[in-house]
Amino acid sequence: MADATDTADTTDAGRTGTDWQAWQDSWDRQQEWYMPDREERFRVMLDMVEALVGPTPRVLDLACGTGSITDRVLKRFPGATSTGVDLDPALLTIARGHFSGDERVSFVTADLKDPDWRSALPRDGREGYDVILTATALHWLHSKDLAVLYGQLAPLLVPGGAFMNADHMPDPATPRINAAERAHRHAGMDRAKASGAVDWREWWALAAAGPALAEPTARRFEIYGEHADGDTPSAAWHAETLRAAGFAEARTVWRSPSDALVLGLK
Repeated sequence: MADATDTADTTDAGRTGTDWQAWQDSWDRQQEWYMPDREERFRVMLDMVEALVGPTPRVLDLACGTGSITDRVLKRFPGATSTGVDLDPALLTIARGHFSGDERVSFVTADLKDPDWRSALPRDGREGYDVILTATALHWLHSKDLAVLYGQLAPLLVPGGAFMNADHMPDPATPRINAAERAHRHAGMDRAKASGAVDWREWWALAAAGPALAEPTARRFEIYGEHADGDTPSAAWHAETLRAAGFAEARTVWRSPSDALVLGLK
C-alpha cells in the first residue's frame, strides 16, 4: 500500500543531475494551459491558510503531484512544513528531486482509495495537521470514493484546522452558461496551443522520453491507465459532503466559471 516516508533529502532523486526545477516548471505551464487562473486559486488558498491558522502551518499536501502547492506554501510561509502524499511514481520523482535537501518537506507513497492510507503518514508526536490542501486532483475519484475520503480527513486536523479542495466543480443547474464558458475557454486554449503550449498527453510523452522519468512514467501508466474516470460534482455537493463528514463549517471561498475552491473548517 505504501512505502516508508521519504524526506526530501534522503532520496536518490536529487542526485541524478536532472534539472528538477525545469520539470516542475513545465508541469506548472502544462496545468496553466487548462487553468489560466491557477495562480489566483493558489493565492486565495494561501490567504485562507494564513487567515485561519497563521504563517507557520503544518501542511498535508493531498494528491500532491509534483508538489505545486508545497512549493507555493514554502515560498510564502518559510516556517511551514509539508508532507506530500500521492501514488503517481513519476510526479513523486519530480517532487522528491525538486525538494531534495529541504528538511521542511517529506513525501509518502499511498493510494487514497486504500482504507488504510493514513497509516503511511509520518508520526512525529504532533497532534495533527493545521491544513490539508489539494488542487485539481480529486476529480479522479468518483463521488462515492471522494465521500469516503472526506470522512477520513477531519481526524487528521487539529481543532480549528482546515481542508481546502480547488477543482473542477461546474454547476449542473446552468448548462447553457457552462457550455458558453467552455467554448470560450477552449478557444483560448486553442490559441495557446497554436503558439506552442504543451498539453497533458504531450507532457507525458516528454516525461516518458526523459531518462530520469521513463521508468516511473511507465509505472504510472500501469497504475492509472490513460486517464481516470472520476466525476465532477458541484461545489454545493462538496460543502454538504464535508459537513456530513464532520466539518463544522464548509463553503466555497473562490469561484471561477468552471472551478471552485471549497473550504471545510473543523
